Amino acid sequence: MIKKVVISILMILVAFLLQTTFFQVLELANVVPNLLLVVTVSYGYLRGRTHGMWIGLVSGLMLDMMYGSVIGLYGFIFMTIGFFIGYIKKLFFTESIILPIVLISVGDFVYNMYYYITEFLLRGRLHFFFYLTRVMLPEILYTVIIGLLLYYLINFLENLLNSGRRRREEL
Repeated sequence: MIKKVVISILMILVAFLLQTTFFQVLELANVVPNLLLVVTVSYGYLRGRTHGMWIGLVSGLMLDMMYGSVIGLYGFIFMTIGFFIGYIKKLFFTESIILPIVLISVGDFVYNMYYYITEFLLRGRLHFFFYLTRVMLPEILYTVIIGLLLYYLINFLENLLNSGRRRREEL
């Protein structure tokens, strides 16, 4: 259990550092991939709703500290996404890569819709199609492409941790 918590915290820190430093330089179409969202979706899908919710909350609060105009907005968004993605684990669990791709893209779409509503729509900026074509779709595409690599890494680490636990239980 301690190993899972430590690895989760390390994954959040690495994703946060990569998203806020390295990928700022590799900006494509004025967007960067949302790695913290990928971590939240991956852990929500692999471990369930409680883990997805907590990892989403921590990831969101880290973004709130860095970029947030209101403390807790990103935390709430990521927490709800992690919680609802965790419900998917009860319904579907396949080894296919298609479901994580769909979940990452849906999670990023929901994140962008929350962000649009709270940051633009409530302030009277109603240019949704401009935001959709210039920000949302490029970010979703970029996040899915980079997110596949990160999902494989998280899945590999989860399989290692689970196989080690199974070996100890067999002894």
